[in-house]
Amino acid sequence: DGYRNTNQVSDDYRYQDGNYDAPHDGYYRGGDEPAQEEDAQSDVTEGHDEDDEVYEGEYQGIPHPDDIKEKQKKRAPAVDDEYRDRADLMAERMEDEEQLAHQYENIIEECGHGRFQWTLFFVLGLALMADGVEVFVVGFVLPSAEKDMCLSSSNKGMLGLIVYLGMMVGAVLLGGLADKLGRKQCLIISLAINAAFAFLSSFVQGYGFFLFCRLISGLGIGGTLPIVFAYFSEFLSREKRGEHLSWLCMFWMIGGIYASAMAWSIIPHYGWGFSMGTKYHFHSWRVFVLVCALPCIASLVALKFMPESPRFLLEIGKHDEAWMILKQVHDTNMRAKGEPERVFTVSYIKTPKQVDEFIEIQSSTGTWYQRWLVRITTTLKQVWDNVLYCLTAQYRMNTLMLAVVWFTMALSYYGLIVWFPDMIRYLQDEAYESRVKIFDEEEVSHFTFNFTLENQIHRNGEYRNDKFIGMKFKEVRFEDSLFEDCYFEDVRSSETFFENCTIISTVFYNTDLYEHKFINCRLINSTFMKEKEGCHIDFEEDNDFLIYLVSFLGSLSVLPGNIISALLMDKIGRIKMIGGSMLISAVCCFFLFFGNSESAMIGWQCLFCGASIAAWNALDVITVELYPTDKRATAFGILNGLCKFGAILGNSIFSSFVGITKVVPILLASSALVGGGLLALRLPETREQVLM
Repeated sequence: DGYRNTNQVSDDYRYQDGNYDAPHDGYYRGGDEPAQEEDAQSDVTEGHDEDDEVYEGEYQGIPHPDDIKEKQKKRAPAVDDEYRDRADLMAERMEDEEQLAHQYENIIEECGHGRFQWTLFFVLGLALMADGVEVFVVGFVLPSAEKDMCLSSSNKGMLGLIVYLGMMVGAVLLGGLADKLGRKQCLIISLAINAAFAFLSSFVQGYGFFLFCRLISGLGIGGTLPIVFAYFSEFLSREKRGEHLSWLCMFWMIGGIYASAMAWSIIPHYGWGFSMGTKYHFHSWRVFVLVCALPCIASLVALKFMPESPRFLLEIGKHDEAWMILKQVHDTNMRAKGEPERVFTVSYIKTPKQVDEFIEIQSSTGTWYQRWLVRITTTLKQVWDNVLYCLTAQYRMNTLMLAVVWFTMALSYYGLIVWFPDMIRYLQDEAYESRVKIFDEEEVSHFTFNFTLENQIHRNGEYRNDKFIGMKFKEVRFEDSLFEDCYFEDVRSSETFFENCTIISTVFYNTDLYEHKFINCRLINSTFMKEKEGCHIDFEEDNDFLIYLVSFLGSLSVLPGNIISALLMDKIGRIKMIGGSMLISAVCCFFLFFGNSESAMIGWQCLFCGASIAAWNALDVITVELYPTDKRATAFGILNGLCKFGAILGNSIFSSFVGITKVVPILLASSALVGGGLLALRLPETREQVLM
């Protein structure tokens, strides 16, 4: 019958245009052997379908050639890989990935850019918006929260930094997991953590629990930035990638505008809340925290209807799932363009050789928590291996240069956006103190105070048989004064102190004039009855409106920079965009020496934010493009985590010089921007390369 031996089986498989082709009947035929005539076929098989034909060798115990092929396909690779060096397997995988990168680029171009990408754009934009909101939330609620929770200066500082600490850890951890578990799954986990703990933080009363909730909330939202950019970039073609990733960055700006507008419209309305007894208070700033969780919740719900990244699925060998998603992208875009008859022509996509292996533990082995412990430790080890891979010889230099650029940018930007409001508050406080009214040696007796005293200093006064009922003290100081037979009832105070005073036979009923407000005072036969419990938000801070306006204008000012960077990203390249933007931002810093008024500081802040946003956008794009798919989110997470570390340092360093000197913050910011901008020019340009 001309049967061949098993070593000749593979010769009949021929790779043609991405498809494997094989003889239909599995029999060997020489090149010069004429085809059998139909009437010469065996009578035994006559009248039967080809699929129902009986192989004659079965009667002799000879295996069918098709069976040999299937067994060889299953066995040969396993045997070969077992004895091959890991370096050889990795080299083969790298070759496969390079082929996949070019094929995938062609597939995305065939799918087109249309309704699917725009839908995903808005879904991921909401997640990015939630990240922008998270940065501003604590800064806006801090003035109210410090009164509501009786926060000390150190507690306020910790609350301001704790979110960045959580975001730093979340970026590295969740970014790494996204390369192992998938973009969509990890983004859902990230948003769910943020939404749950942001919602919870609006209800908790204690400082410690509130701090913990904001830490975990920051950890959750920290993973969104690396995942969102890796996720969206894998649905974009080379020609569209730089532009549309830059458009996506606009949602961070929208998050800042949303937070500023909500703070402006909600927090000053102290009556927007409720109380349960004397212990539980839900003030307006808690309503603001609740409202700020809405973008995260909206993105979380919408993400349920979006597919996983097909590029990620191909990396882990899930060819069929990836093909179905790509077909969905193609069909969605073609229907939107009015061309539903267009057929998705791709039938086979190259998948890289799978080197990493998961060892699944059977349910009968160990306890459930032992099985989960093995799975978790295995996954974390793989994440750690990915982190180390970013520092291998192939990527070490790019990673280190990007790390410096990310860090210098974050140190300057986050340091200055905290320094600007603090400087404006300082200028306002100086102006407020300049309007203080001073009363010396006044004598008041048998008088009832039932109105607000504000921004006053009373020295060497004498108050006898006076009543202070249902009134407010705001920024009032009594120095070296005498209070005799006085009566205080239902009094609320803010930044009010009694220094070196003598208080004789005086009753304090239902007031918040606590012990620490009496400095070096003598209390003789005086009584404190039914003191107000907890801390209270008593006064609207007039300068809060200006702070919200400053943040609103600062966020809005990046709009021109966003538009320019999106339009020019693919024309002038990522490197020139980063270097040029950082150097222009450094020049803007020097003009801050001339900012001696509130309006000047606001103007220079807007100019700085508008100039620096282009560098941020280009950094996001180049970070996505420099690393392969199975390391992309990990590398982005490492660099973004370093960015948040720079933000922590910037906030701590710059705020410490408020009211002392402007020279150090300005010189530090400008020198960091110049150094980072010049170093960025040494990075490789990625405008023309496909996603590996």
